[in-house]
Amino acid sequence: MSLRFYVPKDMAAVAVGADRVAQALRDEADRLGLRIEIVRTGSRGAFELEPLVEVDTPAGRIGYARIDEALAPSLLTAALSEGADRHPSYVGRPEDLPFFKRQTRLTFARCGLIDPASLEAYRANGGWRGLERALALGPEGVVEAVKQSGLRGRGGAGFPAGIKWDTVRLAQAPRKFVVCNADEGDSGTFADRMLMEGDPFLLIEGMVVAGLATGAEKGYIYIRSEYPFAVRAMQVAIDAAYAAGLLGERVAGSAVRFDLEVRVGAGAYVCGEETALLESIEGKRGQVRAKPPLPAHRGLFGAPTLINNVLTLAAVPFILAEGAEAYRDFGVGRSRGTMPIQLAGDIRNGGLFETAFGVSLGELVEDIGGGTLSGRPIRAVQVGGPLGAYFPRSLFDTAFDYEAFAARGGLIGHGGVVVFNDTVNLLQQARFAMEFCAIESCGKCTPCRLGSTRGVEVIDRIAAGERREANLGLLEELCETMKLGSLCALGGFTPYPVTSAFTHFPEDFGPAHRSAAAE
Repeated sequence: MSLRFYVPKDMAAVAVGADRVAQALRDEADRLGLRIEIVRTGSRGAFELEPLVEVDTPAGRIGYARIDEALAPSLLTAALSEGADRHPSYVGRPEDLPFFKRQTRLTFARCGLIDPASLEAYRANGGWRGLERALALGPEGVVEAVKQSGLRGRGGAGFPAGIKWDTVRLAQAPRKFVVCNADEGDSGTFADRMLMEGDPFLLIEGMVVAGLATGAEKGYIYIRSEYPFAVRAMQVAIDAAYAAGLLGERVAGSAVRFDLEVRVGAGAYVCGEETALLESIEGKRGQVRAKPPLPAHRGLFGAPTLINNVLTLAAVPFILAEGAEAYRDFGVGRSRGTMPIQLAGDIRNGGLFETAFGVSLGELVEDIGGGTLSGRPIRAVQVGGPLGAYFPRSLFDTAFDYEAFAARGGLIGHGGVVVFNDTVNLLQQARFAMEFCAIESCGKCTPCRLGSTRGVEVIDRIAAGERREANLGLLEELCETMKLGSLCALGGFTPYPVTSAFTHFPEDFGPAHRSAAAE
């Protein structure tokens, strides 16, 4: 008898012992003289269950949560017995758990289910169908499908992807590039990492389709150095795709050529901004470029360049395989499709939750997220990374879509949701935002470089009770200057956490404070 186990090799699972669990299973099987197969998968995304080990059974894959190396040997006994459901770590079929059952997984449909290094597993589970459809449609047809789907950039700005693709397609130049921004640096975000480690061929397929659609023959994936597992997983997948003829001179036997290369960043947050990222790929200091020209006209090495983030490119194969209408059917208003939302901070059910746009913020953090892990009341939620606004409980009815958040002074960003309990001091969080900007600024523009430093000084004076009302007024003016005068989103978005902090939590800025924004 042979048993098949599934053990994740996602960085989050490995951090809590998944590699040791896999080895413990092998050791116990050898001791018992059993034949077992261990498939190393990505993570399904429910981090509080990791390491989540699954076993193939006639009833499907059965999960055992929070397994450590001491518990691992008992899984063999459970798998061989009729009392598997009596094991203390038994959770049943993972897809039946409420956290997974309520999701709509389009982009992360395979993540946690297959061996991410197996080209055969990817193909057997629907992979490459989008590319096949793209080859049949041709560049104009592909771009039209992306337009009709309503897909918007998942990196923060929410710009319509189809318009950006068409701009690069129509640009006249001897060479063009596709660049994937995988420099995922926002606090509370991990979707890019999860996908690259758990389903790397999906990103490759999306990038090949993008190259076909825009006329680009070369692509780069720019990954932050803090993601060594993702770098390794992407390189393994790229090598396999070349060997199978899915990258290189004749993609899938067609006349399309597309080459792909991984570039590793050096830890600069500002390189998440598209033009600073291009500078870094070119071997220069990561510094923001003034616009115009836009990268779509003059980008990498002076050539027209399509820049999208991981989640945007990874959404494209589904759109091509299933049709633009199938994707557009999900979501609300101008926010179409699904969003892989990342739940983090003081939250019971942390992890990745992919769902259609429109779910409320309160439902995300209190129902799906299960409230705080500490048991303390939620005081604030920050959405959109370190440059996102802080929302109080009174705004928990806000729908998770681009327009609803913008109407309330917030932004979705990359979909990171960080929960803070009632011990948080929002004045200190506002100071952190300014300090973070000062540290990470590329120094190109004055509002960001100097404004953030002055912001820290002003907030320190407010905290000390020094001319509080005058300094609060100065802080508001400073935020407005940074928002309107900065070259990129680092300086331009830093005011979001600061202004939301003193607007919604004035008590943390002194008893007499009542901001102009709150009047």
